[in-house]
Amino acid sequence: MRVILAAGGTAGHINPALAIADKIKQLFPDAVIKFVGAQGGMEERLVKKAGYDFTAFKMAGLQRKLTPQNIKRNIQAVHYYITARGDAHKLLKEFAPDVAIGTGGYVCAPVLTAAAKMGIKTAVHESNSLPGITTTMLSKHVDKVLAANEDVIAHLSHKDNCVVTGNPLRSNIPIEERSAARKHLGLPDGMTIVSFGGSLGANKISESVVGLLKWEQETGGINHIHSFGGNGRDMFDGLLKNNGIEPNERFRFREYIDNMYTCLSAADLVISRAGAMTLTELKAAGRPAILIPFPQAAENHQYYNALTMSKNGAAILIEDKDLSAERLLTEVKALYNDRERLAAMGEASAKLNIPNSTDLVVGNILDLIKDKI
Repeated sequence: MRVILAAGGTAGHINPALAIADKIKQLFPDAVIKFVGAQGGMEERLVKKAGYDFTAFKMAGLQRKLTPQNIKRNIQAVHYYITARGDAHKLLKEFAPDVAIGTGGYVCAPVLTAAAKMGIKTAVHESNSLPGITTTMLSKHVDKVLAANEDVIAHLSHKDNCVVTGNPLRSNIPIEERSAARKHLGLPDGMTIVSFGGSLGANKISESVVGLLKWEQETGGINHIHSFGGNGRDMFDGLLKNNGIEPNERFRFREYIDNMYTCLSAADLVISRAGAMTLTELKAAGRPAILIPFPQAAENHQYYNALTMSKNGAAILIEDKDLSAERLLTEVKALYNDRERLAAMGEASAKLNIPNSTDLVVGNILDLIKDKI
């Protein structure tokens, strides 16, 4: 069995591809898997670290704001795309895959377009509620569109080849009982809040979280784990000092949260951006959230991710332009004083989870090539 996986740009595209590859190797140890991604992209590092073969294409995204500089960039991007189509055809001819799979990123377009024209079975997975340009373009040409949820399909004009599979995770989340997780973290029992914004989107959240921390310090009995991101340490430390927030056993402040699953297990409430894989983990853990979509995300897709959670009662959506310490504090206070609502949001989050997503994704892929396996 020979498989091409095209993915790039963000962890929300790359991690599902790695989950698919891991599952295929588990089922077919002799499977030969090759990843294709953008040269110098995040995928190159993550894929090689996972031990998979990787081929790099020169790729660049299109700039939507038309300035003289961006027009030059777009011309370069089109040139890269045309070149990548030829490179993809050559690679596919040499590698001779049974199936080509894309999980998002500009690199998917030349690879899957070429594969479809060559008669190779194709599938594209969309992890966000709003399908990106690549998925929208490919949906008319691939054999299957594997969708995170029904909202993806609602945004596509070509629906006959669509199936809801959820977003695959590389491994099952080891969910612990809340008190046990808090004990592992060295936290006392009590309401626990986890907040983070990612390396690119943490500062705005950190500014608002400080006001929340001030209230939590005055109220007492509340645990809070906050990640201020790679560029936020000095700003966050200054805000803590200016607001008289003192270190204590209930507050944990980190640059990054490297034990996220344990923290999610300990949490009663999560405050975060709305990336696809973050929300997939929230649903797997069954945790309620206050979501602040990152406004610079391509096509504002995080807003639509958060909207899916919000309209199903699993989250409160606050747009970045509306975020303030006062607004965040109002929402958290309301949940603090209404634990039944908080619990109901957690139950709604769990109901959105598709626990066998990886199996569904790989099963649909294998159906395409069942005559070859």
